[in-house]
Formats: sequence, C-alpha cells, structure tokens
Amino acid sequence: MSIHFDPARQAAGHRSTMISVMVNVVLTIVQLLVGMFAHSAALVADAIHSLSDLISDGVVLVANKHSQKAPDADHPYGHRRFETAAALIIGALLLSVGIGMLWNSFTKLQNPSAIPQVHVVALGVALLALMAKELLFRYLLGVAKNVRSSMLAANAWHARSDAASSLVVAIGILANISGFPLADPLAALIVGLMIIRMGWKFFFSSFNDLMDQAVDEDTEGRIRGHLLSTPGVHGIHGMKTRKLGDMIWVEVDLEMDGTLTIAQGHAIATEARKRVMQHEPVLDVMTHFDPVTTVPGEFSKSWSG
Repeated sequence: MSIHFDPARQAAGHRSTMISVMVNVVLTIVQLLVGMFAHSAALVADAIHSLSDLISDGVVLVANKHSQKAPDADHPYGHRRFETAAALIIGALLLSVGIGMLWNSFTKLQNPSAIPQVHVVALGVALLALMAKELLFRYLLGVAKNVRSSMLAANAWHARSDAASSLVVAIGILANISGFPLADPLAALIVGLMIIRMGWKFFFSSFNDLMDQAVDEDTEGRIRGHLLSTPGVHGIHGMKTRKLGDMIWVEVDLEMDGTLTIAQGHAIATEARKRVMQHEPVLDVMTHFDPVTTVPGEFSKSWSG
C-alpha cells in the first residue's frame, strides 16, 4: 500500500487559504464598521458571513496540515479524512450562521416602522465586497481543481456564496435608498437562506463520505473500464469503493486464468492497479486473484465456486 505525502498540495492549500484569510479580515472589519454606521442590517449580516469565512479558513488550515500526515499505528489508512471532517464542520458553520441571519431578519421585519434608511456609503462597500469575493472564489476554485481537493473546493464555494450574498445585499441597499425600507432586512433574509442551502450541501456530502458511501456511478464505471481493459483480466466482481478525503479507495476481485502462476497473476493485478491510479484520483486498489477456467465457446467459470 502506498499513501504519499504531497508537499506541493499542502503548500498550495496553505497559500490559497492565507490569501482568503487576509481578504476576509479586511472585508469583515470594513463591512461591520460601515454597516453599523450606515444602519444596514444586510451589510452587517454580510460581515458576519465574512467572519464565518475566517473561522472556516482556520479549520481548513488545520485540516490541510493534518490530512497530509503519513499513516501510523493508530491510522493505518492515513489521515485524509481530516479534509472530509473539515468540510463537515464548514457545512455545520454555514447552517448555524444562516439560521442566525434568518432569525435576525424576521425580528426586524415584524417592526417595519423601526427600519432606518441606509446610508449610500453602504452600497459602495457592498459592491467592493462583491468584486473581492468573486475574484477570491475564482482563485480558490482554480487551486482546488489543480490539487484535487474537495476541502479547498468547499472553501471556494463558500467564497462564491459570499459573492452571491454581497450581490443580494447591494440590491437590497439600493432598494432601501430608493424608498423601500423593507428591502434591507429582506436582503439579509435571502442571504441567510443562501447560506443555509450551501451549508446543507457540504454537510450532507461530507457526512455521506464519512459513512463510507460509494463513489458515483460514472466514476465507478470508469474504474471498472480501466480494470477490464487490462490484458489478462477476464472479469471483475465484488468491487467496493469509498472516499478517503479527496481520494478513492478500491477493493475488487479480479478474474484471471486459473493456470497462471502466482507471479503472472501478481503482474496482471499490478498492471490493473496502475491503470486505475493513472487515470482516477485513487489512493490504492486492493485486489484479490479469483482463478477462472476458460473453455472455448463457454462462459468463464470461477474455480472458487
């Protein structure tokens, strides 16, 4: 079994996350101060969303460090599920933040006469936050795709949800300034719903991975194809897959000619494993040699019954 530490992958994750931290520190401070000064509940809600990004960035930094550790006596399969756990925590964080925003918005909407007009400076800050978060999303997603990290992808889409929320906030502030006071708390409510939706998506997906859910049918089909295309493999059965972080663990029985020597069977299994790992994000392929007899004109029959 070979589980490799990838320093380049860890460095990319650390660098991109630190950039996200710096952007969110600035946005949180500016949005919070201006939101309070300009009487914008939506901008304050967006600031809280940016603050939640800072917390999730911290979770990502810790998980990125620990997930790359080599296997040890207590974790023979490695530590890659730290990434899955991190995505689960980010999802739970988004859910809690979104629910808090909904509660705050409903409270304000119950007393519309007390909603103040928002100062125009809040609109400028909302537009600035929108541009910053969209650029951050594109950068983080690019890094996530390059290193194939679902944890970094989760953080990137968190930034995209921030960009979408900033757009809603900007529209709400503009409507409030134009004479529709309910628009600002309504924008905060919409932001809360968007955050809840994104949080549930990450939480549910990560939870399924921790429960050893199999990979999707398309990925499983490609893995089967790589195995069956290997010379000497007459068929496969009993294939099982599960996620370990961003990688896939595969177990499968390979059907081979029963007259082969152990060395020949091992060589075929090694080639099959190599083909899968060259084309898919597979951590390892555990194989079992199932001998079959092939009779011309008849279907292969398993020697093991």
